[in-house]
Amino acid sequence: MAYIAVLIAAIAGFAIGAVWYGVLSKQWIKAAGVEVGPDGKPKGGSPLLMFYGFLCVLVVAGMMRHAFNMSGIDTLGAGIVSGLGIGLFFIAPWITLNALFGMKPKELPIIDGGYATLACAVMGGVLTLF
Repeated sequence: MAYIAVLIAAIAGFAIGAVWYGVLSKQWIKAAGVEVGPDGKPKGGSPLLMFYGFLCVLVVAGMMRHAFNMSGIDTLGAGIVSGLGIGLFFIAPWITLNALFGMKPKELPIIDGGYATLACAVMGGVLTLF
């Protein structure tokens, strides 16, 4: 059952990213400095990017499941709060560090860190449902 929970959590986290970046795509493209074509869409995209992106979210969900299991986190509220903490206090600061040293606009870590925080909170909740 743990594998199914990890897979469902990863799907939920990835789906949140689709909505998040769908809404904030223009701001993210500008902040990230992504080159766009005449249609306004990023140049050089590949379906493989989505596959690798999903694999990354799957790894995070798997590690969250392991950490939750080792820590005895097994209620919905505890899962959401713990996921929120992982996103807000582990992932978002690291994203911010990368953006700072990459001299990226402040909007980039706000957008990316916001997604990581929200997605981890939802994934944390999903992981406790199974």
